[in-house]
Amino acid sequence: MKKSNRSRLFVTAGVFVCTAVLYLGGVFSFLENKSYDDRMKKTAGHFRADDSIAIVVVDQQSLDWAKETLGWGWPWPRSAYGDIVRYFNAAGASCVAFDMLYTEPSLYGAEDDEDFAAANREFGRTALATHFLNGGDIILPVEPIQSSAGLLANVLSTTDSDGIVRRASWGHIYEGVQYPSLGVSVLAFDEDTAPVVATHVYAGDTVRLRYTKSMDDYIPYSAMQILQSWYAYRDNVSPFPEDLIEPENFEDIAVFFGVYAPGLYDICSTPVSQTYPGVGTHISLLDTVRNGTEIRPVPSLLSLLLFAFFACCGTAVVVLAGRQKKHSVGILFDGLGFGIGIVLVTGAAYLLFAAGIWMPYVASLFAFTMAFMASVALAYYSEGRQKKFIKHAFSQYLSSTVIDELIADPGLLKLGGERREITIYFSDVQGFTTISEGLDPAELTSLLNDYLGEMTDIILSSGGTLDKYEGDALIAFWNAPIIEEDHARRGLEAAIRCQQKLDELREELQKRSKRPMFQRIGLNTGVAVVGNMGSSKHFNYTMLGDSVNLAARLEGLNKQFGTYTMCSDTTRQEALAHGTKLCFRELARAEVVGKKQAVTVFEPMSEADYARRKPVLDVFAQGLSLFYEGNFAGAEEVFSSIADKDPPAAKYLERCRELASAPLPADWQGVWVAKSK
Repeated sequence: MKKSNRSRLFVTAGVFVCTAVLYLGGVFSFLENKSYDDRMKKTAGHFRADDSIAIVVVDQQSLDWAKETLGWGWPWPRSAYGDIVRYFNAAGASCVAFDMLYTEPSLYGAEDDEDFAAANREFGRTALATHFLNGGDIILPVEPIQSSAGLLANVLSTTDSDGIVRRASWGHIYEGVQYPSLGVSVLAFDEDTAPVVATHVYAGDTVRLRYTKSMDDYIPYSAMQILQSWYAYRDNVSPFPEDLIEPENFEDIAVFFGVYAPGLYDICSTPVSQTYPGVGTHISLLDTVRNGTEIRPVPSLLSLLLFAFFACCGTAVVVLAGRQKKHSVGILFDGLGFGIGIVLVTGAAYLLFAAGIWMPYVASLFAFTMAFMASVALAYYSEGRQKKFIKHAFSQYLSSTVIDELIADPGLLKLGGERREITIYFSDVQGFTTISEGLDPAELTSLLNDYLGEMTDIILSSGGTLDKYEGDALIAFWNAPIIEEDHARRGLEAAIRCQQKLDELREELQKRSKRPMFQRIGLNTGVAVVGNMGSSKHFNYTMLGDSVNLAARLEGLNKQFGTYTMCSDTTRQEALAHGTKLCFRELARAEVVGKKQAVTVFEPMSEADYARRKPVLDVFAQGLSLFYEGNFAGAEEVFSSIADKDPPAAKYLERCRELASAPLPADWQGVWVAKSK
């Protein structure tokens, strides 16, 4: 073996041993945790909040309403929580989990406690919080609340040494009694999953949580709205107020209840936020367990093999680059190889994390970088004439790995929200996952930025407010913060212009994406809460409410009709009332996932597009009328005549053939039941 090869082998082995000793000694733990947090933030946008989980919060608006309307100070009477339980009992919710400690008798007297307890006993699926002290003792709710609980659950967070909540326990055992964590209480109520929970609690297991981007992803409901809805439901108010929520919307939903008002709620530090509501960790636990998105660390032995591999890669980069030094540009090969190596290590760490595998990134990067640096140094000392070039190249390579993040904190903004009618816009790129798989990160980023930039310009120029980007998805709304009486018209016309602009860009974008790019857009108009949501240190100007959920569902519903733009009847009527020249084709009376009440949906289009398509649209309208009547044979005949020209007609043709094979339902109302989101 040549001396140079022996030297490289010693360098590689030395770097591996050094990395392994430092890793096993915990030297990298702090940086590894910070890297873990960054990976969580960067991948959080790829995970959607579980729609079967809801959160109800006592926010400032609820406190103000209760004070002004009901004369309640804080704390509220326990009967308020009893009414909330009664509402979700009527709704058929899977459970209600309270992230609140009821350790003292009610200030309103024993009857107040009994009112809450009676509601719990009637429901049978209320999870109430217990807390374990550092000494191992347990704090339980007072009687009769304690004995009325369907389940007593642990709310003690599991924090790492730096105070960040990255894990959650399945539960605790005290004096032989199991107290599952609040997040898995819904599973403990289910006879099929209760044994699984018990097994994990007994074993003392923990779960590494998968967080979404923020608590806003779960779209919290205010306690005020739930109480108002209960009072209306209890008193048989008819018609039911549009701004309230009928109980059936929460059927089979796991509901978490917490406090989310300044000065009252507990916060904790998580990978995605330093001021994360405590109840959010319980919700993340349920979401993680239910959807199998737990983060699992790479076994120690495999980690050591990774360090050896990356150390070899660091050395190999210098060896391979050294073979090119006879060329005038040879010095650049070190930098190119080092940059590729950094990208590979980083890419592997982030991709594996998205798949639920926690690879030791900092130690792997250390092994690669140190092996590279040591190999460069070795080459420097053995080839003194190249010293200047190597030093120059190395300084440039190292700086290329530094990422500066500037976080702007608008200190003049204040927290708060208001109920307002807005028009909501959701869009998504069709087949974006397939497109992204065919492009490298730089190409994908450039493509996405150009596409989103064009769409955003149109939305902003129409007076819209950009809510957020979620990967290729764009979310916006009109009529907040600036009041726009014609917000529905603005939103619809912006959507049509976005589609027209994408038509203009499609040929150019297809050359870059290797596939034609189409976007699906859903719009709805309704009352939502808009404002600065979050904590005093971390918030966004955003929206939440049932009307927002419907807009998101309409975007996805396009898939089932082969359309690309869809709006609710409310949006259509509002736009027409404010002078829009757009035309509309009625698509369906649709029952979207998560809602029992059907909504009439339309495909908006320009006047020119409507005139061009009118012969087909008139035939479609005839078929739709027959479908509504339950005349599937007649509708099938009509739709078949235009199925090759009109995707919605083709979809209805399939549905008619399905329905014609069975007797007409007695309660048939022509509703298209969505089979997926």
